[in-house]
Amino acid sequence: MKTLYENLGGTCHDENGHLIPDVTLPELTNYQIGKYGRMHLDYIKQHRRGRYTTLLTEGKLNTRLHEIDLEANEMLETIIPRLAAERGIDENLKDRDMLRWVAEMNNIKTSAEEIVLREVVLV
Repeated sequence: MKTLYENLGGTCHDENGHLIPDVTLPELTNYQIGKYGRMHLDYIKQHRRGRYTTLLTEGKLNTRLHEIDLEANEMLETIIPRLAAERGIDENLKDRDMLRWVAEMNNIKTSAEEIVLREVVLV
């Protein structure tokens, strides 16, 4: 006679007269998590507890944080040059007025990070 667990697709083995379900944990990843992955982790711990718990119990948290980090960095790499071009910040400005170029690039980086936070990290 099959157990309910076996009827649902699980398997069991006998150990000293007791049926023990054959349960294995998913293989966990161990990616290095960067700035944006850590920010997303803090966000979901505070504001999306269900999502955090689900990712953690399914063994997918590290992978998801790594994906968020990669996506955020890729987005920054495309947004920053586009914003710089739109604002006319180029190598000529860098040669003529280094301090203004640095200030403009810092402003652009801040703007790009706000976009990335809104669209990738804090969702």
